[in-house]
Amino acid sequence: KLRLTVEGILFRLRTGCPWRDLPTAFGDWQSVYSRFKSWCSTGKLQQLFALMSKDTDTEWEFIDGSYIKAHQHSAGAATQDSEAIGISRAGRTTKIHLAVDSYGLPIQFIVTSGEVHDCKAAPDLLAMHPPSTALVADKGYDSAVPREKKKKKGSIAVIPRKSNSLQGNAD
Repeated sequence: KLRLTVEGILFRLRTGCPWRDLPTAFGDWQSVYSRFKSWCSTGKLQQLFALMSKDTDTEWEFIDGSYIKAHQHSAGAATQDSEAIGISRAGRTTKIHLAVDSYGLPIQFIVTSGEVHDCKAAPDLLAMHPPSTALVADKGYDSAVPREKKKKKGSIAVIPRKSNSLQGNAD
């Protein structure tokens, strides 16, 4: 039963389907949701992620951000905690900034509101990373902070320059 619950949670996170539309093969959707909510509030999912991402191949490290459109009814939260929902050009969104290892397996992530730019989240994301040979990112991370952080750790930053970027700073 526990395995089906975990698979149900992963299925829902992967597909983005509403909890009510969770296939019955995973059990009662309300039970799966209750377990998910409990594990989130107690930090068990975060602990599980940290445990699973300990043994990583960080020769190459890749980072990127992705928007997730928030539900239309997500305007107000029932708690005082930050829900990481902001207004961007796509409407109400959340943004996941993710780092993966050489095999594409997640190492670390940060969830921010949708209007937070990649280069603003990069320092926090990179501070959590183990040493790597190279960091690969897109133009959204073209700023001095990621390049300097990786240089201090003895890594190479493979980040294309923006067209309006200062070309004087050679890597």
